[in-house]
Amino acid sequence: MFKIKKEAPTPRLRLAAPQGGVFALGRPGVKKFTLALGLCSALSVTTAWADIKVGALFPFSGALALLGQESYRGLELAVNEINAAGGINGEKIEILKADAVDPTQAVSETKRLVSSGVAAVFGSYASGISYAASPVTELAGIPYFELGATAHKITTRGYKYLFRSNPNTALYGVAVIDALHDIVAPGMGLNPKDIRIGIIHEDGPYGTDVAATEKKRAQELGYTVAEVLPYSAKTVDLSSLILRLKGAKVDVVLQTAYQNDAILYFSQARAGGFKPKVVIGAGGGYSLADTAKAVGADMNGVFDLDFPQSSINPAGAPGLDKFLQAYKTTYKSDPQSGHSLTNYVGAKAFFEAIGNAKSTDPEKIREAVLAYKKPAGQTANGWGFEFGEDGQNKASTFYVMQWQDGKLVTIAPSNLAQGKPIFNK
Repeated sequence: MFKIKKEAPTPRLRLAAPQGGVFALGRPGVKKFTLALGLCSALSVTTAWADIKVGALFPFSGALALLGQESYRGLELAVNEINAAGGINGEKIEILKADAVDPTQAVSETKRLVSSGVAAVFGSYASGISYAASPVTELAGIPYFELGATAHKITTRGYKYLFRSNPNTALYGVAVIDALHDIVAPGMGLNPKDIRIGIIHEDGPYGTDVAATEKKRAQELGYTVAEVLPYSAKTVDLSSLILRLKGAKVDVVLQTAYQNDAILYFSQARAGGFKPKVVIGAGGGYSLADTAKAVGADMNGVFDLDFPQSSINPAGAPGLDKFLQAYKTTYKSDPQSGHSLTNYVGAKAFFEAIGNAKSTDPEKIREAVLAYKKPAGQTANGWGFEFGEDGQNKASTFYVMQWQDGKLVTIAPSNLAQGKPIFNK
């Protein structure tokens, strides 16, 4: 007789052979039979995998569903491509989807994924979801691969199995102010000492972190930050905020927003007669074609710092054309934002690392991710890969874009730009 041992996180059979290499398996009322040692080897966790199950934790419904779904599409396209090429070391990838509309649901859904035997969890677009879900996987000893959430604090908790492929908010605010300082202000003929900045932001981890780093970097460069105004992303009235900006004589507005609050700002700024010289968005709703359509002409000339969009020079992003074709074939449209491309590039990197590990053992995956390196200019969005001990990819960054005639045009970095900035002086 022998014992069946279950090992977390994914139950496997590990059979210990008695002397002679033949097993007798039986229980009361069931006829005994034998298993050859070769079958035992086939069942061993160390020599064969079933399909590799991974969790996909995104807001598929609710207020964040548009970009949550768009983010998931990038993961799905990466999995489709890898499976079509034979999978990871011959094993196909199976995605288990989990809808997380808020932090509470993120926790419960992550627990469900863990109990379903996933080898890793991929997510999640929203920082609040990622921050809530990742402690669950860390406690279970399962890798959590963040592909899009930006809050800096996600990767500052000393977690061992948490990795993030995209840049974080510590870089985000700096990138926004540097774009203002290096590109926008000189192009507009504005002197930094004469500029009065108003920072407005949704009050979640994403907006709060970006706003804090924007303020710090702006003050380092000698700008006057006249207002820093948080608000709920669910608000339906920003009129008092608009009045504060007008009263403070703000001429440069920096907004970190999702879609609805970005649209609301432009609508109520127009109604209130507030027209600053410059508006710069920090991704989110500012990168969506649907936002531009809703806002209309007021969106032309607006600058945006975000993940790489599909509007980059493919010469510096090998694989971009392949991604765009796969997206259009699968979803019958062009990408709605750069989130799908970002998730696609990040997911491919993590799956390559799992392939290098030749195992779903979390320790081996961790070692493989930390060893994974790729220089900039060799991925479909131009990013490189180099992970620090905190799990953060140090070779990813934000690009500078501008809305021109209803299209989001990349204007920096120069090797990936498809246009030049237009300045309305």
